[in-house]
Amino acid sequence: MTTDSGRRREQPAEGVEAGPGPQEPMPPSYPPEQQSARPEAPKRRGGWFREMVTVMVSALVLSVVIKTFLAQAFYIPSGSMENTLELGDRVMVSKLAPGPFDLERGDIVVFVDPGDWLGEVPEDNRSPWQQTAADVLTWIGLLPQDAGHHLIKRVIGLPGDHVECCDDQGRLLVNGEPVDEPYLYPGAEPSETSFEVTVPEDRVWVMGDNRGNSADSRAHMGEPGGGTIPMENIVGRAFVLLWPADRITLLNNPEETFADVPEPE
Repeated sequence: MTTDSGRRREQPAEGVEAGPGPQEPMPPSYPPEQQSARPEAPKRRGGWFREMVTVMVSALVLSVVIKTFLAQAFYIPSGSMENTLELGDRVMVSKLAPGPFDLERGDIVVFVDPGDWLGEVPEDNRSPWQQTAADVLTWIGLLPQDAGHHLIKRVIGLPGDHVECCDDQGRLLVNGEPVDEPYLYPGAEPSETSFEVTVPEDRVWVMGDNRGNSADSRAHMGEPGGGTIPMENIVGRAFVLLWPADRITLLNNPEETFADVPEPE
């Protein structure tokens, strides 16, 4: 077949696609000097503020959860644990012992006053707003727990243990085994008073490292419990000295001290 001009019309071969159809218009291009003039998507307003609030709320919730279930900082108000802990030190306390983990002889524990061990608590002379602010920050976990109604001592006797003072060399006896205590305040005697006690079930016998300056279990033997404290009063085990910075250290259990102590019969 020919056109009017007598030339044969070209037909596309079978299996060969026809050329491209109409093209989409290309976006306008801008020379380098006009790049800053290109239109931009509107910025999200308030996005940074929402992100900041989310981060802050998440951090506060995490802090409360940690303080409530895992660990909490405490302030040391006295010298009864010198030289291991000094007045004004801050310690971190694990709330997993007693609980998921058992207490061991030699552990340093924070516990709630089991019955007027502290005597009269000094009056708080801070203004109401300062007290409120401190209470809120302490509840959140951003401030260490004030001593208040808490004490800190070292566990010497566990439930069932027989603890007494002292052998011929002036050492404590735990289940008949003498113990050498390397953590005692330099020059301090294991005990200046004689005593003998069998620790009841679900209670522990505690003593300060500075024995001459510690109103511990020995000072409350005439009270209910015979000077021992209930397990339920124990907040947790102190495991690290946080402050001051030049004294940061782990509060390891002196395992060798009680390694030879037999289990109670």
